[in-house]
Amino acid sequence: QVQLVESGGGLVQAGGSLRLSCAASGSIFSINAMDWYRQAPGKQRELVATITSGGSTNYADSVKGRFTISRDNGKNTVYLQMNSLKPEDTAVYYCAAELRISIVTIARRYWGQGTQVTVSS
Repeated sequence: QVQLVESGGGLVQAGGSLRLSCAASGSIFSINAMDWYRQAPGKQRELVATITSGGSTNYADSVKGRFTISRDNGKNTVYLQMNSLKPEDTAVYYCAAELRISIVTIARRYWGQGTQVTVSS
């Protein structure tokens, strides 16, 4: 079984920073892309940032220049450093990983349980 566990969410004032972590554990053969998504109340889940196994990154326009995604392949962990936070960044943040559990299986996406980020004005 595979688990993705997020941590690091919380309440912060506008302009502040938070660092989210997401560790993948279990029967993992390889991990391709790792992503952060978020879902605000009443809105659809949106992709915030993604990082490939080689370290290439991509960001939603709304977070470019403020958020940084990184990963530690040895620890199967992805991070999201969030700076200059705004009230509109308030959401539940989910990590996702496209991974294979064995050499003979195809990659599929696994999700974490989510962590709440609240930015007060």
